[in-house]
Amino acid sequence: MPKPEIPSVLLAALLLLASACGPSDEGDGAGSSAPAAAAPESAPVATGHEGHAHARSERPLPAFGGSTFDGERVQAGDFLGQRLVVFFFSPDEAQARPAARALGAIAPLQGAHNFRILGVASGAATPRARSFVDEEKLDFTILNDAGKSIYRRFGLSVPAALLFVDAEGYIVGAMAAVAEGVEDPAAALEDRVREQLRLPSGAAPLLEPALGDFPKTPDFEASTLQGETLRLSSFDGRPVVLIFFLYTCPHCHHAMEFLRGQLPKMPEATRPQLVGVSISGTPSVVRRELESRGYDFFPVVSDPDGALRKQFGVIGGVPDILVLDKERRVRARTQGWRDDEDPPLMRMRLAKVAGETVPMLLRQAGYSGNEVCGVCHESEAATWRFTAHAGAFDTLVKHGDERDAECVSCHVVGFGQQGGYSMTSPTPWFEDVGCETCHGRGGPHLSPGRVAGNDYAAVCTTCHNPKHSLGFDYEDFLPKVSHAAMAHLLELPPAEKRARVAALGSTRKPLFRDAAIVGSDACQSCHEQEFATWEASPHGKAIHSLAADGKARDAECQACHTTALGKPGGMPEGADPAAHPDLARVGCESCHGPGGDHVGEGARREGTILSLGDKCDSCVILQICGVCHDEANDPGFEFAVQEKIDRQRHGTIEPSAERSAPEALAPLAERIAAVERAFGSGGR
Repeated sequence: MPKPEIPSVLLAALLLLASACGPSDEGDGAGSSAPAAAAPESAPVATGHEGHAHARSERPLPAFGGSTFDGERVQAGDFLGQRLVVFFFSPDEAQARPAARALGAIAPLQGAHNFRILGVASGAATPRARSFVDEEKLDFTILNDAGKSIYRRFGLSVPAALLFVDAEGYIVGAMAAVAEGVEDPAAALEDRVREQLRLPSGAAPLLEPALGDFPKTPDFEASTLQGETLRLSSFDGRPVVLIFFLYTCPHCHHAMEFLRGQLPKMPEATRPQLVGVSISGTPSVVRRELESRGYDFFPVVSDPDGALRKQFGVIGGVPDILVLDKERRVRARTQGWRDDEDPPLMRMRLAKVAGETVPMLLRQAGYSGNEVCGVCHESEAATWRFTAHAGAFDTLVKHGDERDAECVSCHVVGFGQQGGYSMTSPTPWFEDVGCETCHGRGGPHLSPGRVAGNDYAAVCTTCHNPKHSLGFDYEDFLPKVSHAAMAHLLELPPAEKRARVAALGSTRKPLFRDAAIVGSDACQSCHEQEFATWEASPHGKAIHSLAADGKARDAECQACHTTALGKPGGMPEGADPAAHPDLARVGCESCHGPGGDHVGEGARREGTILSLGDKCDSCVILQICGVCHDEANDPGFEFAVQEKIDRQRHGTIEPSAERSAPEALAPLAERIAAVERAFGSGGR
């Protein structure tokens, strides 16, 4: 009996990214997400997390597998828990090389950004496929599909295709990885893949306003569809809307339809001039298409060799719309066209660049999003980019938590509110901790009185609570998100601005209050069961691995294998571990903080030590663990922190504040006093 043919499991996912058209006439270039596959009949590999408060709209990746060139058996399900890029390619096809180079460029980022690449080399003899992999220096797992069994099961018809799968095994995007009509197809594809995976850009974006900078466009001279010469500088002194488009692209048609209706409504003296750049097609064909649709109301030039696209950094999909001021500086750039979001936003941008009164087109029954706020509040929008709030949602994607409602609620705008972020129908423009998260829906315009006296403490602590934000102090935190406090950063050179944004999250503040270290033995009397569990764990024997390597007295290594190295009462740097057995291990105070104020006769128990049983593993505990378990010493730890914490979890949520300290702790008071006499009180 033949196997039933299942309708395309992948089709919906393949269309997810189809918000822009690519540079070829058929729309299947670097910016395209045209369908590239039909469904295999195998079972899905996804296993969604329990308790996630929504139904999945994406499809699970069908199960498949095979052997590598070295004979190792690999299944797609082996990668669950990490984001996955499945790269289908035909080694004998030249068009597969740009995609291979694009993925080769990002492969070194796999560990640090919690994703994996799985290649499927189809249709070539094994020696030829091996040669392709060696020539392109592909450093990721590749299945040998010489017989094209996987290729045929997926119904592929292109030389290279990509599927993007989230950590739960659901397909969240796809593209035919073939770039045509661009000078550097590998760079174009790499840019698209980085965008999909939310990876840092490989290079500074060309001609995009960012961080308070508005780059000036180059001048150009080109032939119009009618054979006349047009110079961009001929419009200097007047705003310009420059649109790169594909004449068969429906999104481009929608953008032109809007501009045809909106521009005549503006005063002629200040009205922006619309200029088009056709990225494909002969002038006669493009001219007939525009005339038939009534879009022949503005001058259009051809870009047959892609020179203008290169000059203006158009390497993705279209339409690509640049809004230029009178000095030819880029004040806004829109890539793609969203019928539900872009018309009001473009109306505001056109008025702004024309020097007209900007209409306040806020959503009266919902949230408006950062881009709308940023039209009028340019410096505030720029300084926001210097805050960790601006990358809040990306951190969830990186850790595979973008489906966890508890996590998402504090990383988006308007979660659970009318017109806010929805998990059933994700709205990308509401991702991250945006303007309206802090200032309210529509800001003071629609939410007057939300913040009294400019005191945002009550707003901040809705998310920065003890469970999710370790050591949060409003006064310390405020300058890190204050637009006024960061305004001086807008004067920095562009390269330094980008460096500051790239370094967000890499600096660490002291996690614990100052107090004397008392050692783990002091904890045993009140926390006997917890102590026993900890002592049997690797933390309790951390010095042993150093001793085995002859580094037991290496101060650099001791920092992560002993308790409180060099701190009052802690392990002395370079000391003989045998002389300090209680401190020569990763002790209780390494994770819970100094116990000097917690133990002893009459000490206030609660609030003087950090309880972790009620804390979020990712938000709080990782801050502590990550000091030592970082990318250099324990790659991938941050993406498995919950699993590793569960293995050695030894406490309870209930505090032990009511337990009475036995008489055995009485001598600690003298020890603490001695420590403070020797090292000072540390400003407690």
